[in-house]
Amino acid sequence: MTSPRRMPIFDGHNDVLLRLYQRSGTDAPRAFLEGEAKGHLDLPMAQQGGFAGGLFAIFVPSTNGASGPNGEAPSQGVSSDALLAPAVELGPAQNALFSMVSLLLRIERESQGRVRICRNVNDIQQGLKDGVLAPVLHVEGAEAIDPNFELLDVLYEAGLRSLGPVWSRSNAFGHGVPFRCPSSPDTGPGLTDLGKELIRACNRLRILIDLSHLNERGFWDVAAISNAPLVATHSNAHALSPHSRNLTDIQLAAIGETSGMVGVNFSTSFLRSDGRRDADTSVERVIDHLEHILKQVGEDGVGFGSDFDGAKIPAGIGNAAGLQNLVEVMRTRGYSEPLIEKLCYKNWLRVLGQTWGRP
Repeated sequence: MTSPRRMPIFDGHNDVLLRLYQRSGTDAPRAFLEGEAKGHLDLPMAQQGGFAGGLFAIFVPSTNGASGPNGEAPSQGVSSDALLAPAVELGPAQNALFSMVSLLLRIERESQGRVRICRNVNDIQQGLKDGVLAPVLHVEGAEAIDPNFELLDVLYEAGLRSLGPVWSRSNAFGHGVPFRCPSSPDTGPGLTDLGKELIRACNRLRILIDLSHLNERGFWDVAAISNAPLVATHSNAHALSPHSRNLTDIQLAAIGETSGMVGVNFSTSFLRSDGRRDADTSVERVIDHLEHILKQVGEDGVGFGSDFDGAKIPAGIGNAAGLQNLVEVMRTRGYSEPLIEKLCYKNWLRVLGQTWGRP
């Protein structure tokens, strides 16, 4: 009897570029390509677990250390009064962004064809066919974007295809949600006027807009402006985990109405009802959130958004090498192979193609 095939997984969010940016030494590309038994994601781990590609985030850490090792926000645990991280200035943000873009470009250049940065869906599909890692450039928090959007044009030409206007702090474009549990996602004002212009600029360039760190008012601001599918690359169901970072059923329904997409986050803080950062959290909780979102959004609008290298994740996954454990849970629960294919990668390809257009 043949064993079920390993399912390729396209992932909505990881912070490996931040981890590599923060490590000491100048051999970060080689560390990613050869592996060094650190963090959640490198090329050997990806190959072992079927991690075929995904949105690779550029996140500028706060200068006061509001993002810790592995890019984790130290306030991701239980808190009812967590404050937003302080703002980051344009100049330092751009310096950090350039360093992380350079890291991804050097990884591609030194990979001997094993990594290919993708700029359209055909690129991703070819990567899946060739067994080549398929990263897509994503910016998490637009602190590095100037008010005239000149850098946005440059980044687009460099491969930027996805952008979250905010992380969980305020910037010139809007306000993110603090890491609070229990808490509604309705935590303050939404997009600024400049933030609304950023949404329109992303629509013009056909850059995906990530809703994951926006508060509820910002979410509805994007919904009112954008002509693209609504997408949250790494968020979970507020009904199962009452964390401010998670999406209410009303928000999930709105995403479904636009043929949008939600990437289920592996962060234990967003999986658990108590919001704790605890690796002793069942892998089943990831699939519980997936099933809840399926009911709200539909089977064409759910996938994974791991938050590898940016969160505490269940020990039963461990790192990218353990991704097939999630596939086995879905099979145990009776999911059909065509549905598993959708959830693992086809839904992401659909929404990216709809957002970007096809070449």
